[in-house]
Amino acid sequence: MKKLDKFNIHFDSSLKDFCPEVDYKIIDGREVLSIANDFSDENWQFQKFQKFIFNNIAQTALSKKERDNIIDDSYGNLIEAAKKLRLLDRKNIKTDTEGSELAEILLYGIMHHHYKALPVVPKIFNKQNSNDNAKGADSVHIVLEKENDFSIWYGESKFYNSIEDARLYDIVNSVLNIFSDSAFNTENRILSNSNDLKEYLNDNKTLFDKISGILDTDTPIDYVKAKLNIPILLLHECKITNQQKENSEDYIEQILNYQKERVNSFYQKLYNKAIKNNNSVKPIINFDKIKFHFIFFPVPDKKKIISQFLNRAEFLRNEL
Repeated sequence: MKKLDKFNIHFDSSLKDFCPEVDYKIIDGREVLSIANDFSDENWQFQKFQKFIFNNIAQTALSKKERDNIIDDSYGNLIEAAKKLRLLDRKNIKTDTEGSELAEILLYGIMHHHYKALPVVPKIFNKQNSNDNAKGADSVHIVLEKENDFSIWYGESKFYNSIEDARLYDIVNSVLNIFSDSAFNTENRILSNSNDLKEYLNDNKTLFDKISGILDTDTPIDYVKAKLNIPILLLHECKITNQQKENSEDYIEQILNYQKERVNSFYQKLYNKAIKNNNSVKPIINFDKIKFHFIFFPVPDKKKIISQFLNRAEFLRNEL
């Protein structure tokens, strides 16, 4: 079985391969990644999940300079990263936003470990140092490709109570908001002005200039879309996972069948809204050229995961 760090990968291929029996044509450039945690002594491994989150927290909450200033001190990195978290008040937290910061970290870790993204745009660091936290993508990345090329990744990540049809419209709207002019320009500007990107590509000025040229605000947006990938993390509470005690073949089959149904419904809603001209969202020009990655990660108990995350983060924030 393929692994992502220590998680299981149950599927990693095209949407066409995942849903071969759908009754509509699926455009190329649509991918599905199904990830799942394991079980131990008949219990879902909450501790392993939290360990992954905190192992990746510094990459998305600290700049490269800040990480480099804390050499050989992983605990120091954790403390400094925790101080960057926004951590909304538990009593005032809204269901729709609960766990969004945890989801951002999870997607960042997936981008780093699976898609080999450069750690050049720590999104939580940028949000913490910005007056505009609500707009734009939840995850921003550059991935180096073969032959001195690159791709751009603007991701969506939330922690959902459900991914049934009633909630899918909210997720679709959130994804399409990435394409608003203000959000798109903001993300392009953050990437092109990234000091971390300059440092990582210090020995390859040609590639850095190529990336900067495409992200320049005067460059036609079509050039960005030609290299654009949208990873959509569907981190969600799952009844099937909640009722399981082991990573059995039956469990894997149930999960994949459920995900096939959900991604089919989600993609149809996304496609229909992206290409139609209506009052709320303009049609996305060249939508067919944009690559989408649907990433599933089911969990048994959202409240428990968020509580563990907040407890650990608040403890670290209070460390001297």
